[in-house]
Formats: sequence, structure tokens, C-alpha cells
Amino acid sequence: MSSSSAPFARPFLKWAGGKSQLLAQIDQYLPEAIKDGSIQRYVEPFIGSGALFFHVVKSYPVQELYIADFNRELVDAYWTIQQCVEDLIAVLGDMQARYTPLSEIERKAFFYEKREQFNANRTEPPAGALQRADVERTAQLIFLNRTCYNGLYRVNAKGQFNVPFGRYKRPTICDAANLRAVAAVLQRTEIHFGHYTECEEFVDTDTMVYFDPPYRPISATARFTAYSQYSFDDKEQSELAEFYRKLNAKGATLLLSNSDPKNVNPGDDFFEDTYAGFHIERVQARRRINSRAERRGPIYELLIFNY
Repeated sequence: MSSSSAPFARPFLKWAGGKSQLLAQIDQYLPEAIKDGSIQRYVEPFIGSGALFFHVVKSYPVQELYIADFNRELVDAYWTIQQCVEDLIAVLGDMQARYTPLSEIERKAFFYEKREQFNANRTEPPAGALQRADVERTAQLIFLNRTCYNGLYRVNAKGQFNVPFGRYKRPTICDAANLRAVAAVLQRTEIHFGHYTECEEFVDTDTMVYFDPPYRPISATARFTAYSQYSFDDKEQSELAEFYRKLNAKGATLLLSNSDPKNVNPGDDFFEDTYAGFHIERVQARRRINSRAERRGPIYELLIFNY
């Protein structure tokens, strides 16, 4: 646990579907066993920005931590912070010092130069390959995330980052205190790149698993899966539900988040059917990432759990 004098770690990236604004509501549904220390291991195989992960570490006495994702850039960033946080802070500090005094036209050129470099240097390792720390690339990712439009991570079908420039007056590109706090948490965390099913070997009766997969779109134009070039359609959602049932049979404590299709179609029982036999609760959220402000209103999301 973090000491009282040190800052608590919080997400170092903005992420579509991030749970920061829902933490108070989700906390009400966390199992008592994680709050009283009965659960020793916390597993999150779709880590994203890690809002709930950092909340659990801050709030409860979990001893063993496992995070993973199939987004290579994201996993590399966690790995880099774990291994090379001071080097990363130095590079980000230099970027911030160079970017802040620029005019808007100069900032825009700087942004697109970094975006081009980020996309040009992209490589695709074999699935499951151990990721090495890459300070420059992680710095570019954080810079783009902090200075792009709406502060989101989105890629096209080729896996290229394609979010345009954002007009923020004083974006925080280098948050050294938080990066050090994140690094401290990651010193006792296993970080993996790969498919969510690979977490099974770490799961037993003393484990809580939190699934926060790419959300099922609630409309024809919604794009909850754009953080990766890989699709996550109803077939993948159903396969995830089968894996959820497999871990349930092992005695693990399970919680899953997803969109609520009943926001637009009250007759859509996809999740009620797919997760029949488990508890489903609805919590109110807000669309925070939408090109039209009037569409950032309240909606409901689902929490599905087996306790």
C-alpha cells in the first residue's frame, strides 16, 4: 500500500471507457472479500487506463496484482513505467518544455510530427511476446494522448493512431509525481501482453477478476472498440462470457463492465441472455468522449458479477 506521504497512483492516460468517473458507484458493488483482505489476488486482463486497478490498490489490502491487455502500445507503456520511470520523466519533461511556449500553429506542427513518428516506428510482435521498455515510444504515446483532440486513444484498421490535434492551452504532458506513484505500484505487479484467456493460470478461489472489455456498441455509429484495430463483436462478447463461466466454475470472484443496450433498445436482452444466472446491475455514467457536446449526457452501463 502507498504511504500516507506519497501521492496515490491514478491513470496516466485518458482512455475511452475509462472508469474514473464511475469509481464511487463501482466501489459499492465490490465484494466484501476484497475489502476485508480475504481476496489476495487482483487480476485485470483488459487493463486500459487502470482506474479501478489503481483504486483497489489504494483502498484495499490486495497482495498480488496481475494486469494485461492485447493493445501492445498500452502494455509497453506500463512496462516502461515499471522499469524506466525516471528516463521517461526526463523525456516527457523535455517535450513539455519544448511544446508549452509554442504558438498554436507551431504546436499543431509539433503534434503531427510526433504522430507521424509514432506511426512510422510501429512494429507488430508475435502474440504473447514479452514487451521491453521503450522510453521514447511511451513518451510519444503520453504526449499524443495529452495533446490530441478529446484526449483519447484511437487507431484505424492498420493500427495507426489517427486522432487529430487538440487545442489545449496548458496540457500536463509530464506529471512526474503521478508517474513515480504508478511505477511504485507496478513494482509489485505482473504485466502481460496477450489475450485475456492467458490470465487463467493466475486465477484461483482467492482471486478477483475484473473484466472491462471493449464495449458492445449501443448504436450503429458508436465505436467502443476503436482503441485497437481488432474487432470485438458479439461473437467475441459471447466467447468472453464463456470464459467468465469457466472462471466462475473455478471459484473466482468476478466482475464485468459493459454498455447497456437498453439505452437505445429496451428490448435488447443480449447481456441478460449471455450472462443468465449472474447478477446484473445498472449504473449511471456519462458519455465523455463524443464530438457533439449534447450527446455527452447520462447513460447506463452494466455491472455483471457472481457474488
